[in-house]
Amino acid sequence: MLTRLTLLLALLFSFKGFAQSNDQVMQELEDDSSMQGGDIFSDFNEDIESTQVLEDERFYRYGRFFSVNLGGGITTFTGNRGQAYDDNHPTFHLSVNYFLDFQKAILLGVEYSKHTMVLDTETHGYTGKNNVGAVLTDMTRLFVGYKYYVDTTDLGTAITYSNPYLVGRVEYWYQTNKFIDQPTFETLKGGGIGSGVGFGFEFPVELKASYVDVEFLYHVVNFFDKYTQDYAQERKNPKSTYGYNDLSGNVITVIVTYNFTW
Repeated sequence: MLTRLTLLLALLFSFKGFAQSNDQVMQELEDDSSMQGGDIFSDFNEDIESTQVLEDERFYRYGRFFSVNLGGGITTFTGNRGQAYDDNHPTFHLSVNYFLDFQKAILLGVEYSKHTMVLDTETHGYTGKNNVGAVLTDMTRLFVGYKYYVDTTDLGTAITYSNPYLVGRVEYWYQTNKFIDQPTFETLKGGGIGSGVGFGFEFPVELKASYVDVEFLYHVVNFFDKYTQDYAQERKNPKSTYGYNDLSGNVITVIVTYNFTW
């Protein structure tokens, strides 16, 4: 009987000691947590918020907010449209850029170019005329786009100085075709949706005040007369090299602008 009582007392003291040890460990963990700042998720959020505040302050102090770009360049074409058109340079450009931060900007603008096509033969769409003559085409496009400036922090000084960027645009091209040698022919008008992608460089003239921009773009456009056969030769004319089964082809533009920046 005495042996059983002794064993029971020993077990009670063991459980009590274990409970006290466990309480001591939990207290130490709580003390460590309180010394290290408490909730790790709260600390993580505070770090992100602090970093964002610092980045915003840096942008407000050193960044650009918006710019007005004025300039011109060239617009040319590939495919049958490129063979048909003589480009009447220059192309005129006006756009506004709104900077979201150091690397991203939204742009809105308009461009205008002229092109001439000569048809010295009778065509499917204009029979009864031995010479359709010159067709003057005006192209006005409205666009909205997005610029992304490449991070050049770890690159050479020359590349950093040129501010390289990538650009993408959604465009609406409005086109008129006027038959200047045949005033009785109706002027054709129509529009088409297009897109442009490319790249450019911005060279500072005065930091945060003015820049010179050189931009290269490749456009795909659904012109209203893209697949027309009106300009195909009605009868084979050995003396003529003109006449086009369609006016398919894409667009290439090179634009140089002077940017006024605030």
